Amino acid sequence: MKIALSGIKPSGLPHIGNYLGMIRPALRLADSYQCLYFIADYHALTTLHNGSELRSHSLSVAATWLALGLDPTRNLLYRQSDVPEVMELAWILSCFTGKGLLDRAHAFKDAQAQQREISAGVYTYPILMAADILAFGADVVPVGRDQKQHLEMCRDIAQRFNHAYGDLLIVPEALIQEEVETIPGLDGRKMSKSYDNTVPMFLPAAQLRKLVMRIQTDSVPVEEPKLPESAAVFQLYRHFAGASDAEALAEKLRAGGTGWAVAKQALFDAMEASLGEARTRYREIMGDADKLAGVLRDGAERARALASARMARVRRAIGMGSSA
Repeated sequence: MKIALSGIKPSGLPHIGNYLGMIRPALRLADSYQCLYFIADYHALTTLHNGSELRSHSLSVAATWLALGLDPTRNLLYRQSDVPEVMELAWILSCFTGKGLLDRAHAFKDAQAQQREISAGVYTYPILMAADILAFGADVVPVGRDQKQHLEMCRDIAQRFNHAYGDLLIVPEALIQEEVETIPGLDGRKMSKSYDNTVPMFLPAAQLRKLVMRIQTDSVPVEEPKLPESAAVFQLYRHFAGASDAEALAEKLRAGGTGWAVAKQALFDAMEASLGEARTRYREIMGDADKLAGVLRDGAERARALASARMARVRRAIGMGSSA
């Protein structure tokens, strides 16, 4: 069975954008692939410099995967930092990565445009991403269209290495998932921690409803027709409600006589129906620290076993250690 790999950065509490844009589609792949799910804590270090917060967020991400149905006995769940082979491979790959390639990375160019201080970690981010994928021989990586460059850079790096040493690294394919799209936040922009416009996944119901009611909408009066597709609240509702329910709400909004408050209540109800039970499981998992640690420990052992065999071949090829 082919391997699919997905990761999420623990730079804050998992939010609805993470769920709709990445976690839910990634979990569905378990029916067709051997799936590896990892917590990208080294990646989070580029922006999060508080040890206790990073550790807490990492556990929260792990509990989120499990609460939403990830079976750790059937697939792999592990922390990036628990698999040192990834970091070793990142250095090796950095010796096959041209500066010109890194200069073209979207994250680096965005940081330049915003005149932010750029650390070496931000600049070499694509190399670590490539190591995350190549260390395990992943065949496919699910990405949205706006993330395709990451996979293209990984492929380029792998091909450069293979050109020198033979086909030791599997060159992965991008699995473009059509349902992955930009998820709007409270202010209508892309939901992102950097915009402070997220909706955390497992808020208590009362807090969740209060936040949903804050989603920005236009000032069209209740009695006037509205354009549902242009509103963040309806865009979110489509992801949680069935197609027929979404169309029914859209018709009411287009006809006039239905206000945005009704749409927000419908969104809250749909979110509760989808995530209410998962919220309960999440709290139970977070409340059993020993069990959660055991799941991550087992995942790390299995992930290292998978990566170490490939890394042994890589070391021999580049001239490190014994040739036997």
